[in-house]
Amino acid sequence: MLHIFIRLFTICFFLFLMSAMQGQRQMKYPDTKKRKTTDQYFNTQVTDPYRWLEDDRSDATGEWVDAQNEVTFSYLDQIPYRKTLRERLATIWNFEKYTTPFREGSYTYFYKNNGLQNQYVLWRKKGDGAAEIFLDPNTFSESGTTSLAGISFSQDGSLAAYQLSEGGADWRKVVVIDTETKKLIGDTLVNVKFSGIAWHGNQGFYYSSYDIPDGSRLSAKTDQHKLYFHRLGTSQKEDIVIFGDQVKRRYVGATVSDDQHYLFITAANSTSGNELYLVDLSSSSRKISPVLSDFDSDTNVADNVGSTLFLVTNRNAPNMRLVKVDASAPGPENWKDVIPESENVLDINTGCGYFFAHYMKDALSQVKQFDYNGTLVREIDLPGNGTATISSAKKEDNTIYFSFTNYVTPGTSYNLDPSSGSIKEYIRPKVDFTPENYVSKQVFYTSKDGTRVPMIITYRKDLKMNGNNPCILYGYGGFNISLTPSFSIANAVWLEQGGIYAVANLRGGGEYGKKWHDAGTQMQKQNVFDDFIAAAEYLITEKITSPSTLAISGGSNGGLLVGACMTQRPDLFQVALPAVGVLDMLRYHTFTAGAGWAYDYGTAEQSPEMFQYLKSYSPVHNVKEVEYPATLVMTADHDDRVVPAHSFKFIAALQDKQKGSRPVLIRIDKSAGHGAGKPTSKIIDEAADKFSFTLFAMGKTYPHSTF
Repeated sequence: MLHIFIRLFTICFFLFLMSAMQGQRQMKYPDTKKRKTTDQYFNTQVTDPYRWLEDDRSDATGEWVDAQNEVTFSYLDQIPYRKTLRERLATIWNFEKYTTPFREGSYTYFYKNNGLQNQYVLWRKKGDGAAEIFLDPNTFSESGTTSLAGISFSQDGSLAAYQLSEGGADWRKVVVIDTETKKLIGDTLVNVKFSGIAWHGNQGFYYSSYDIPDGSRLSAKTDQHKLYFHRLGTSQKEDIVIFGDQVKRRYVGATVSDDQHYLFITAANSTSGNELYLVDLSSSSRKISPVLSDFDSDTNVADNVGSTLFLVTNRNAPNMRLVKVDASAPGPENWKDVIPESENVLDINTGCGYFFAHYMKDALSQVKQFDYNGTLVREIDLPGNGTATISSAKKEDNTIYFSFTNYVTPGTSYNLDPSSGSIKEYIRPKVDFTPENYVSKQVFYTSKDGTRVPMIITYRKDLKMNGNNPCILYGYGGFNISLTPSFSIANAVWLEQGGIYAVANLRGGGEYGKKWHDAGTQMQKQNVFDDFIAAAEYLITEKITSPSTLAISGGSNGGLLVGACMTQRPDLFQVALPAVGVLDMLRYHTFTAGAGWAYDYGTAEQSPEMFQYLKSYSPVHNVKEVEYPATLVMTADHDDRVVPAHSFKFIAALQDKQKGSRPVLIRIDKSAGHGAGKPTSKIIDEAADKFSFTLFAMGKTYPHSTF
């Protein structure tokens, strides 16, 4: 009887799918008006018929957003298993989650989520005492869309300043609290953006922000970052500009040394390369002295011992090195290696009086412990192949914590005794997922120009590689960011149903250092797309999937990746999922802090050659009258990092020119931003929509035992 039921279900679903596909041919998208707007780039005119969608404050744009969402959610509502899939996501999500702890003052702090709480709660405990809630962001707003966007404690732990993000926006508020009484202190700071908090004693703290722009707070350009000092008990209007009023820099940040002796200032005009300055806080002059006054390297302070500074830099070391220098003469001509550059990319964490050197070998973690003379103490025995994240600790601490994860291992916390090297499991989450049932293997494939590129493919052990498996290929490929293995609750649901998840480590990322990054920037950006396309071709050739069962996914710069690849090779993919993408490459730098991305992209005004190169792959400008993959563009109305106008203009062009029956839709989240601080309920909703759209476009069912 069971086989008869399954057969009947399959026939019914097939008939429903055919009916739905017929409905797709008749799908009516919202009317997106074209208005005559033309820009001149050197000797070329470029039309921009959807420029009006850049105005996020207009009623017309708001009505268009509502109309698009109505069409999209009407389509998603017809998918018969969307609700069931969401229920499964919510069920597997519902377990206690902890972060690695950290010590401030006499308390140990940690973040915890009971299961489906929209925001993680900050807890603390003193010694062996009972844990108590310190800050609960779930009480900040009824909708759960106001998040805790960072917290910084004073040196003695008696004070803390925490940042609030409303609706996922990058503009923040800063609130100061007495940690013992939990009472607020002084006025709340407002209009703070892209800022850390660096305390100087208990007097006050340094923070960074921009002047409020003319026009829209969500999309207007923010181009001059300034460093301020806020003294407790005074009005924000009295805050002193420390750096950035006389010199124009797009990104300015500050840290104060643990001994409170030095202020270190980083300043940059792009996301790669920074100046470095220091201020002797014990001096009455508070003179700002340069350590580096050019943008030729990424250089930051790891620590100091007295006047000896330890710097992590890629200056003359594409894979990074640790150097030391005296603060009295800190120029690079005086630098001496402590941990020299190696063949693997280096990152440094400090704690317990040691350096913990994190190396990345083919996107996998290795960790070594060094003393401050650069002598190797030991290599840390990690639990397996994956990603180790070392938490920084104070010099006087005697335990350092780290987390370990990969695509089939939920993030688990460990504590490390630096005197003996012994490791103990601290917290292992109880997830309804069995890692032993899955395979996560690394392969290497060859890109168009012969470059060897790594990719990790994860799937269920009993899956047959017959070319009929739904596969999501994910990538990023930019800004020196590395994609290292990590567990995803959402992807666990995809995997348990027989889906394949593949992550390619493309050029433009940081997996192999500065050279790998630069190989995917500006007029070499096509390398990134070629790497991603070659990854798809590898998956198809190896019968891991096929064009009819392959989806591509990526967010932000990864959204650009998806947009460029689907317009260059629409035949290769069944589904495209570009999220919060940079999709208009001629105008990206005119919004918010976009001009700071020019190191990776170049700009249309830079040169005739750069303009033509950008135009040749800009997704908005390369939509033609062909059949594109079923596409679900995802963005949010409060995204002030990559403004939603990118996605608006791209989907308008797709809907105007799409041939065939595949749907091209946009999902516009309300009261959400670029991604940080997004409440759990919204994350689950988005994952359910993404997976159900993907499976439905592939003609697949849910749930099932095998594809």
